[in-house]
Amino acid sequence: MKHFSFYIISLLCLNIFSQNKTIVAGENLTFTASYNMSGILTDLAEVTMQTSEIKTSKTTLLRLKCKATTYSKWDSFFKIRDLYESYVSPKTLTPFLYKRDINEGGYYKFMQYKFNHKTKTVQSLKKKKKKEGGFWEEKKSLSINSSTKDLVSTLYHIRNLDIDKANIGDNMDFKILFDNVENIINVRYLGKETISTNIGRKECYKLSLSVKNNDVLKGSNANLLWLTADQNKVPVYAKFKIAVGSGELKIKSATGLN
Repeated sequence: MKHFSFYIISLLCLNIFSQNKTIVAGENLTFTASYNMSGILTDLAEVTMQTSEIKTSKTTLLRLKCKATTYSKWDSFFKIRDLYESYVSPKTLTPFLYKRDINEGGYYKFMQYKFNHKTKTVQSLKKKKKKEGGFWEEKKSLSINSSTKDLVSTLYHIRNLDIDKANIGDNMDFKILFDNVENIINVRYLGKETISTNIGRKECYKLSLSVKNNDVLKGSNANLLWLTADQNKVPVYAKFKIAVGSGELKIKSATGLN
């Protein structure tokens, strides 16, 4: 169950800095995350995705915020309080600052990335709890690929793709920095499918996701994502399969769309 929210958020996860035509400030998406417990799919947590405008002394950024919180009745079993944030360019969704603050079943970790795209480097800060109490921290300077982003900004980049121009079977790789390691997530277009959701019956783009040279996500076409086939490309449904089980993500509400 460790890193439960990472698997969920990965399922909502361009190699070029394209113009943002989809994501605006004020968007609020809420999901129910379910997990297969002893053969029964059980609603375990709520996941939210929110966007907001942040003004600094030099510029204006778009804050992409993802939270995962177990429902209170499950806190005694496995309490999750996770926060993922990316601060990006509103025009290109290029990340400048990323923060990950996770607390899962007593396991705590904080990660921060400061991106310098001119030098293709990231200043990384990691904090973890010590068994004997207190915290230890580790600072690193990492070299990255010119297209490498964090997990959250990649989610929104995928929504900004011109999927309507794709052919069935087309796929694309995304480089993501996670735990100071560059990972490659492959996204494949499987076609259109109309499904019923809590925000209505929607025609959707159906995508499959896998992580190259990593067994985080299990099975062939077992990790699937449905995005509405409109300009917002809202993630409305997802299925995931990992080493310790499987689950689903279903949208509850969507407001503030473009």
